[in-house]
Amino acid sequence: MRYRKLSPDGDYVFGQGSQNFYIDVVEAVGQAIKTRLGLATGEWFLDITEGTPYSTQILGKNTDSLYDAAIQSRILGTEGVTNLAGYNSNLNRDTRVLEVSATVDTIYGEPVTFQTSLAVP
Repeated sequence: MRYRKLSPDGDYVFGQGSQNFYIDVVEAVGQAIKTRLGLATGEWFLDITEGTPYSTQILGKNTDSLYDAAIQSRILGTEGVTNLAGYNSNLNRDTRVLEVSATVDTIYGEPVTFQTSLAVP
């Protein structure tokens, strides 16, 4: 698995050749999960069905029973993930921030733990 690194600001990193990529390491899987969660359904013009279903399963009333399943599905659908070993989320509706932390088993034989805060539109 080859995945371009992101800067602390979330931009692609360029200029250092192969050092700009995670190659066959667990960090690639962690970053892939974060970027998949950051993509909203309909946002990518090449495939408007791809993305996290914020508008239909995370935002709004009566979504409490839906959003964890939607996020877990996105995580499990990420290349390199073999199992969701641990998961926790907290949706703060006042600040509109969804905090997600998870531990996943990977194809590299090592787990990766990640945390991310998603600003929910």
